[in-house]
Amino acid sequence: MEGQVVGRAFRLLRHRLLRPRAGPPQDNSREALKEAERPQEHSLPNFAGGQHFFEYLLVVSLKKKRSEDDYEPIITYQFPKRENLLRGQQEEEERLLKAIPLFCFPDGNEWASLTEYPRETFSFVLTNVDGSRKIGYCRRLLPAGPGPRLPQVYCIISCIGCFGLFSKILDEVEKRHQISMAVIYPFMQGLREAAFPAPGKTVTLKSFIPDSGTEFISLTRPLDSHLEHVDFSSLLHCLSFEQILQIFASAVLERKIIFLAEGLSTLSQCIHAAAALLYPFSWAHTYIPVVPESLLATVCCPTPFMVGVQMRFQQEVMDSPMEEVLLVNLCKGTFLMSVGDEKDILPPKLQDDILDSLGQGTDELKTAEQINEHVSGPFVQFFVKTVGHYASYIKREANGQGHFQERSFCKALTSKTKRRFVKKFVKTQLFSLFIQEAEKSKNPPAGYFQQKILEYEEQKKQKKPREKTVK
Repeated sequence: MEGQVVGRAFRLLRHRLLRPRAGPPQDNSREALKEAERPQEHSLPNFAGGQHFFEYLLVVSLKKKRSEDDYEPIITYQFPKRENLLRGQQEEEERLLKAIPLFCFPDGNEWASLTEYPRETFSFVLTNVDGSRKIGYCRRLLPAGPGPRLPQVYCIISCIGCFGLFSKILDEVEKRHQISMAVIYPFMQGLREAAFPAPGKTVTLKSFIPDSGTEFISLTRPLDSHLEHVDFSSLLHCLSFEQILQIFASAVLERKIIFLAEGLSTLSQCIHAAAALLYPFSWAHTYIPVVPESLLATVCCPTPFMVGVQMRFQQEVMDSPMEEVLLVNLCKGTFLMSVGDEKDILPPKLQDDILDSLGQGTDELKTAEQINEHVSGPFVQFFVKTVGHYASYIKREANGQGHFQERSFCKALTSKTKRRFVKKFVKTQLFSLFIQEAEKSKNPPAGYFQQKILEYEEQKKQKKPREKTVK
């Protein structure tokens, strides 16, 4: 219900505040606004495997408008073509396909032909009418050929969150793109016919490339699926552990957070990483990894949001009327705006625990998976220590329906600072959505979070006998 209220508030705000910068908005802007105004959730479903890898491969190119010097992004290639859709499905697909170009080129309409352009890999999230989410995995580069030319974007649309794996798929698409578009088709057809692997499993594709012969491409899914949609390296490169902790504290209380950066890749990776710190909870408010120019009024929204904005629009953001915003400059590693109490939100002892854990053994981290586990672990442990006892305070009726005992749950915490924090946290939508799912389920979900709760409880049991012995 709260998500619907957020959507309504955003719609009202949009009509009052959003003004096109030059001339009327294009049709695709209007459709994209409808997509982006819906509450976006960072958390992506945990797939057991077996689903299709993707729905579409699209090429989005810049085309000059007839009467102006500006360019507009349009889809110039689509695989597969969708036919035999019902009318409602067709309308939904048309809305989706009109929205996508705007998110592939969020920088605006002013472009010039280039001879060099550093490739960028980034992503965006769109929410459908039924609440399901689609992710756009994008690779922006210059097309093959001599002389100055405009960049184009390869965009894979999927309902699966696994950024490392799709980045590898985009590498393969880019390699074939250097030869011919015709070589991409059989590779993507083979990928579409393959089943998405279960966690820890590998799928191998056979692909023929002219002059190179048959190649075998192995795509392995990470064993720990709760971190497969994130890479913490960019966040660590841009910010200190203390700053990351303050961002986490702001997100936990569902405040407004804006990230500024030059590159689309940095913005995309950092915002996904910040949202992933909330595991096992899901950000259920406005969430736009890279805000298109025509959606910059998002930063005036009165409801919580987590958005990324390119540095070129910094002044426009700074001039917007905003309250209780954390504005993060990823290029300089600074906070340009803050509420001021970010260091006081979390219990002091637990803050120290997180910082101590993050600071230990960083030199030994080599792989992306090791970095992800190292960064995520202390934040998961934070939730284990504050709300890990939730399952004991769900009272069940004979039919299995559960009812959360909020007051008893909070009172069970002996630490005053933990209790003070949890009393605020239980009022958030993060916690409400999580506990609603727990009330429906007869048993605690058998996942990574539950595993960490059991480990923590076992440690406490072992610690008690030792304490008695010392006494």
